[in-house]
Amino acid sequence: MNDAEQAEVAGSDGNTPDDGAGERKAPVRRAVPYWLSQVPYALVLSTLAAGIVVVAAAYFKRGPAIIAGALLLAATFRLVLPKDWIGLLAVRRRWVDLLTLVTLAVLLIVLAWVAPQLSS
Repeated sequence: MNDAEQAEVAGSDGNTPDDGAGERKAPVRRAVPYWLSQVPYALVLSTLAAGIVVVAAAYFKRGPAIIAGALLLAATFRLVLPKDWIGLLAVRRRWVDLLTLVTLAVLLIVLAWVAPQLSS
């Protein structure tokens, strides 16, 4: 059995293949393509852009709420996705990123709540 067949067996049943000398090799994990790991980042950026467009249209309550939603989406991605899938959303340690994103989201929600509605 060659290395490719051993990797396929390891991936299919969860066991690590034996190399013949009685030692088990580490399971082979497929790398995520770079462009696919940037999808969560692109989703967060597009939501942020939508919030900025809404603010530019003079909706000062809805815009920050959408931006806060984008920050909460980024925090959710940072919490649940593995390191290979997070892409550019991983800036610092996980807990620092989560604390920063959630704090900014809460502050923007408070801002959206107390801001006067200027458009009619």
